[in-house]
Amino acid sequence: MNLDFSEAIESLRGMMNTAVERLPYIVAALVVFAVFYFAGKGVRSLVRRFSMKRKHHQNLGLVLARLSQGAIMILGLLVALVIALPTFKPSQLIQLLGLTGVAFGFAFRDVLQNFLAGILLLLTEPFRIEDQIKVNDFEGTVEDIQTRATTIRTYDGRRVVIPNSDLFTESVIVHTAYEKRRLQCDVGIGFGDDIDRAKKLILEAINRFEDVLEDPAPDVLVVGLADSSVTLRARWWIMPPRRADAMDASDKVISEIKKTLLSNGVDLPFPTQQILFHDQTEETDGDRSRQREGWPAGNGEAPRARNLAGALRYLADHLPNAESEVHSRFAEKKR
Repeated sequence: MNLDFSEAIESLRGMMNTAVERLPYIVAALVVFAVFYFAGKGVRSLVRRFSMKRKHHQNLGLVLARLSQGAIMILGLLVALVIALPTFKPSQLIQLLGLTGVAFGFAFRDVLQNFLAGILLLLTEPFRIEDQIKVNDFEGTVEDIQTRATTIRTYDGRRVVIPNSDLFTESVIVHTAYEKRRLQCDVGIGFGDDIDRAKKLILEAINRFEDVLEDPAPDVLVVGLADSSVTLRARWWIMPPRRADAMDASDKVISEIKKTLLSNGVDLPFPTQQILFHDQTEETDGDRSRQREGWPAGNGEAPRARNLAGALRYLADHLPNAESEVHSRFAEKKR
């Protein structure tokens, strides 16, 4: 079998000649692309600098800077391809993208959804970089807002990447949306304690700290009657409202409230239960024929009062007879 390499060599020689002929155009295309590349970086820097000077929509400015750089680079690539390859036409590429647009949309539906949600988040700005937010089970400081996802740094030093579609559809708590933040804690005092005096002592404890704001002023409210205590709710405001400041203020204020109440003789009761023996109630304890706790009045005569010693004596007198009756009934069943 005779192999003829003449045609292959001739084709290779033609390709080399064509490459040499197109070399100046390829160099020119690379130069043009480099010009567009550096122009895109310059436009990105200008847009970022302009957006940082504005108070609102700073995050949107950062994203627009990236998008403008990408658009300029794509335009530079198309111009470079036209210069290097004379047979290339941008309309062909656009037509190809149009034909594959439907398939592309189905394949990257989630990506496009997150992209649109990211643009809307950047336009509306419900939160910004360095804000502290809570989304579902995740809570931390916003590090970056991109077109696809938002990155937050948790308080224990972990990074969480949350898709923008979740941030757009779920409820988001922004802890640092305002300059001030209200903190509160519930304190239980005894039913026999003076409520007004306890309120005064709690306010004195809260006002000892400089971190607590005078306006709005702290307050103490009665919010409920628990099983063993009267519940008072102490409320105070701090600034700035960041997590570390809130934890530090809560630690100081709650500790001082406990020390102040105990040092002034205010009871901080723990849960207790009271058992009432109704037939041992004193004669003078109200109308015994009326309804009492767990004791229906009934239609008959109300039971007479009996002290504990009398109740034990009654059981001692009747217990032997009760035991003998039980033994006799048990013996009858065995028969």
